[in-house]
Amino acid sequence: MSRAEFAEITDVSEAAGPGRPRRIWTLGLFRSELATTFRRWRTIALLGVLAAVPVLVGVAVRIETSDGSTVGGGGDGGGPAFIAQITNNGLFLVFTALAATLPFFLPMAIGVVAGDAVAGEANAGTLRYLLVAPAGRTRLLLAKYATTLTFCLVATLVVATSALATGALLFPLGEVTTISGTRMSFGDGLLRALLIALVVAVSLVGVAALGLFVSTLTSSGIAAMATTVGLLITVQILDQIPQLDALHPYFFSHYWLSFADLMREPVYWDDILKNLQMQGLYAAVFGSAAWARFGAKDIMA
Repeated sequence: MSRAEFAEITDVSEAAGPGRPRRIWTLGLFRSELATTFRRWRTIALLGVLAAVPVLVGVAVRIETSDGSTVGGGGDGGGPAFIAQITNNGLFLVFTALAATLPFFLPMAIGVVAGDAVAGEANAGTLRYLLVAPAGRTRLLLAKYATTLTFCLVATLVVATSALATGALLFPLGEVTTISGTRMSFGDGLLRALLIALVVAVSLVGVAALGLFVSTLTSSGIAAMATTVGLLITVQILDQIPQLDALHPYFFSHYWLSFADLMREPVYWDDILKNLQMQGLYAAVFGSAAWARFGAKDIMA
């Protein structure tokens, strides 16, 4: 955040009067955090990469099937298996793109934004100026976490929108065949795609809280981002080791691809709810840890 933006927020706080300074100041801080985050070239580049993934997948499928052959996929219909249905309905590119980006690209982008939230300000020397305003550390941390969650939603919608546009350009659209074999209208399929995108966004809540906690542990934004992404990769590797099967349900990434169950008729909710509960648990644990650490952090530098 620039000093001009800080001065603007302080002015809003003072102009609000003694009766309502805190609420308006908090909203002003949140708006400023949003503007600062989404104006950064790094953020724009991350969103650009995420938007490019569905295009690359769609073009690859189009080229592979140009001679009338079918693309590989198969399986039980979960996650990447949606790729086998793209040529019949471009809407399935949305599900395939989300499945392709969720294991790495989406959480990596979230890790970069969350890891830089506090550490980046400390490294730039602007953190102490933000804390001069009367809102305090708790509200600043909440504003940064809310900004990261907003980025989770925006990043997911960027992937879904890019996939939908690419699918509509390269493949036919029409009725959607669910994993269960039933059919629904394109409109219902579009609503189901939106619901899946929202579930994927919520699936990143745990990573956002973890990244924010790591960000409070250091004054180096690069170190915080690298650590968050490293932890993300480590957890997903551990989730693939059979000998750790008893621990797998407790990893934040274990139920990520459960969103595929939203394409069943009726919807199979068990793993989806487990995923949401796990994300809530990680958000509570690491969010509390971030609050405790940030509250005791020395911000004199």
